[in-house]
Amino acid sequence: MSTQQAEATSGNGERDLRIAIIGAGPGGLCAAIRLRQSGFENFTVLEKGSGVGGTWYHNRYPGCACDIQSELYSFSFEVNTTWTRPYARQPEILSYMEHCADKYGVLPHCRFNDAVTSARWDDDTATWTLTTESGAEVTADVVISALGMFNDVPLPDIEGLGDFEGKTIHSARWDWDHDLSGETVGVIGSAASAVQLVPEIALEVGQLHVFQRTANWVLPKEDDPYTAEEMAARQADPSIVVARRDELFEQVDTGMAFKDPVRQAEMEDIGRRALEAVTDPELRAKLTPTHMWGCKRPLFHNEYFTTYNRSNVELVTDAIERITPKGVLTVDGNERVMDTMVLATGFSTTKYLSAIEVTGRGGLDIEDAWNDGATAYMGITTAGFPNLFMLYGPNTNNGSIITMIEYQVDYALAHIQRLAAERLAWVDVKSEPMDRYNEWVQEGISEIRPWNASCNGYYRSPSGRIVTQWPHNMTTFKDQTAAIDEDAFEVASLPAD
Repeated sequence: MSTQQAEATSGNGERDLRIAIIGAGPGGLCAAIRLRQSGFENFTVLEKGSGVGGTWYHNRYPGCACDIQSELYSFSFEVNTTWTRPYARQPEILSYMEHCADKYGVLPHCRFNDAVTSARWDDDTATWTLTTESGAEVTADVVISALGMFNDVPLPDIEGLGDFEGKTIHSARWDWDHDLSGETVGVIGSAASAVQLVPEIALEVGQLHVFQRTANWVLPKEDDPYTAEEMAARQADPSIVVARRDELFEQVDTGMAFKDPVRQAEMEDIGRRALEAVTDPELRAKLTPTHMWGCKRPLFHNEYFTTYNRSNVELVTDAIERITPKGVLTVDGNERVMDTMVLATGFSTTKYLSAIEVTGRGGLDIEDAWNDGATAYMGITTAGFPNLFMLYGPNTNNGSIITMIEYQVDYALAHIQRLAAERLAWVDVKSEPMDRYNEWVQEGISEIRPWNASCNGYYRSPSGRIVTQWPHNMTTFKDQTAAIDEDAFEVASLPAD
């Protein structure tokens, strides 16, 4: 469709925008729900998996759970009174996401099992063309990317990885058909997914070797399941859950522990006390972090350290030299033979939308636009890529991401409503205000000592710039995105009919 051709309109004269949403995780679902609530029905959700849920659909490893309390890790417009514990596990979160998709009529808009591989903007027609793995093409006036941080699952760069003759499982793509009972298993990695799955599989395997490159802070959490009486009360009176959500929001929003040296010291004290559960002093020393709390992603678990008191669990801190056909060879010459190797090595968290091919105005490639790392205005729009809105985009990670996503969706929706009401062909953030905004964000990041201690690739692009973290609280982000600064954007109008 060319901008010179007649443009479809709704009954009130507004543009009937064709909208494509990439991903059916929490961001994609929130966007779809809010679009429907605002009267937009001409949209498609393109999802690589066979169901909704995003990271909660794909990540199904044993013990997979959220590290934000359930009441806050849920949509403000859909309070869930059936959580069974403070920190929900993956099956409950996935069930909640599926419930939201069904209740709010999103499923008929979803196209499953066909991942988007590229998105190309056409200057002449002012449209996006999305291509999927099947070769299908979708034309859209507006694209909402809900890829987020946890979409690219790379294999670790370890010599001989493909030579292993046993079973290899990545934690992000767990194989529940494979029985670990009685096996000798090696887990490579000791961060977020390993901390959750190691205590679970240690109960069933014959022997477990955990290969740790860096010791992490792992703090306890208050996670006793709700009693039958508590659950009955919460379901009978949803205001109990709402009040708890408000309380948690206040705690998280005002805490900002990374900025507070006193609070940081308190967290490290809690972490050291948790380590006292390890009975072997030598082993405890190997599990003790040497970096400050907050320099790496904070982790929470109640049984991780006690797992190392089991006779069938070994912590390996010697560096891996290579993978052999039978197991893992470390630099000390010790080869540990195993039946199954688990790669708990996480995601490429700094790619965002560049995880797929994206081409904007004048043929601008997003890899070139982001050669110093992912950059966006409000974490949502990036210069040179019109009518494109990102959710859980660059420098938006802090607090409850579900809450942050709601603010981002509202901001994107305000732009979409303007495109429709004013019959604009496109809107694109200007480079100068985007650069000013990111300078302000980076100034805030520079004031947070743990994030600048250079111990974390999780936060940093290859250039060294921190592209994941939001240095302020959620309320500040809400205020920043409460209204559109029209001076920060270029727009083009559709030709008159």
